[in-house]
Amino acid sequence: MSKVFDMDLFLAGVLTGSHASRQRHLRQAKIIQAEIAQHWQRETPWAWQRKHVTWFFDNRLKHRSEATRYYYVLTFRLIARRLETSWVFKL
Repeated sequence: MSKVFDMDLFLAGVLTGSHASRQRHLRQAKIIQAEIAQHWQRETPWAWQRKHVTWFFDNRLKHRSEATRYYYVLTFRLIARRLETSWVFKL
């Protein structure tokens, strides 16, 4: 039996800003995690590769507004900072 991954705990060290911003990042990170887990069977961010995140951005956000994509890019940057990777995502 495996434990459920806790995105709140994962991002706790890198989340800053207002309460609303932190909640938005957590909500978006959980959506990202669920979509990647469903499509790629990668449950945790440590198992993700850049192609998984790029797939989410290109396929799941392509019909969203610029503002929505911008906020998801900010969330991706927090995840990348937590993973200590050099992933760069354009706005």
